[in-house]
Amino acid sequence: MDEMDFPTPAVEIESVTPDGLKARIDAGEDVTLLDARMESDYEEWRIDGENVDSINAPYFHFLEDEIDDDVLAAVPNDREVTVLCAKGGASEFVAGSLAERGYDVNHVEEGMNGWARIYERVEVERYDGSGTLYQYQRPSSGCLGYLVVDGDEAAVIDPLRAFTDRYLEDVDERGVDLKYAIDTHIHADHISGVRTLVEEGVEGVIPEASVDRGVTYADEMTLAADGDEFQVGSATIETVYTPGHTSGMTSYLIDGSLLATGDGLFVESVARPDLEEGDDGAPEAASQLYESLQERVLTLPEDTLIGGAHASDAAEPAEDGTYTAPIGQLEAEMDALTMDEDDFVELLLSDMPPRPANYEEIIPTNLGQQETDDEEAFELELGPNNCAASQESLAGD
Repeated sequence: MDEMDFPTPAVEIESVTPDGLKARIDAGEDVTLLDARMESDYEEWRIDGENVDSINAPYFHFLEDEIDDDVLAAVPNDREVTVLCAKGGASEFVAGSLAERGYDVNHVEEGMNGWARIYERVEVERYDGSGTLYQYQRPSSGCLGYLVVDGDEAAVIDPLRAFTDRYLEDVDERGVDLKYAIDTHIHADHISGVRTLVEEGVEGVIPEASVDRGVTYADEMTLAADGDEFQVGSATIETVYTPGHTSGMTSYLIDGSLLATGDGLFVESVARPDLEEGDDGAPEAASQLYESLQERVLTLPEDTLIGGAHASDAAEPAEDGTYTAPIGQLEAEMDALTMDEDDFVELLLSDMPPRPANYEEIIPTNLGQQETDDEEAFELELGPNNCAASQESLAGD
């Protein structure tokens, strides 16, 4: 049954916007969610949090006039319950069924699709380079990006296609020109926004080392080689080649203050090494990642901030709300960064999470080998990113 086929409830149901729900969770309010999606979808991807009580009861349980007593018993009747589904249709219907039975309920507009459209911009307060640095955060998937602004220029690193308009609006609000759109690598969990920003007159930058994977649009881009520099006002963005997660994985040092590591190093983990060459190529890629971390990343000053392209549910934000941390802190907290190479490789290969949903469609799209319209691209991205080597935090181990 398509969600648009659900009948309108006989009682009026209050709706909650995805942004409103996020604000309540961020404020520390206790939130009870009834997720009406199928169990498999719920297990793969859901809204969690220390103050979130999440219950799964698929919508089909509510289609009959007589709802099973066990289903109703699982729904708290002593507090407000917010019903959630994929797009908003089923949740309104389920909420109506519960309201008719005396439950205090509301539902989330546009469901998890609406949740996936939340995109927040947070200033990196510990950044001490020229200009101002922001971190973009997509809570639904943990995707992170960066916007550096100095003088009348700006650059965005790891932009998402779904938010092309957002970047243009943000620089317009600041009264600056978006000079560069930069990718750290060929992403496997979301559709890159570099090419759509190029269509808007922005200079696109991709790693030179990524071209050999089969990039079809290299002649439209500036190719970044190790040591290349890009100026944004007075701020310098330096290219630092850091292969391992992929053969083309490249980090960017923003005015000597923050290293945007893509999927090489996160504040809670290190990269998984199997998304380019599969299980057979993972050991060699893990060794390559070890060398990149030891020789290119950990040799930077210990107060250099690390900012990855993702944060998992296990990541803890810094005081400023960004997922950034100094190199010295990560070395102290993450044993993986002080292991010898053999132990490091063994750790990475021991417990990798499932590969990102739809990665076999997303990678060729990002290579330009197949076309994907905006709606399909958005659907492909739904779900967790799973780009780290472990679903649990390696920091503090």
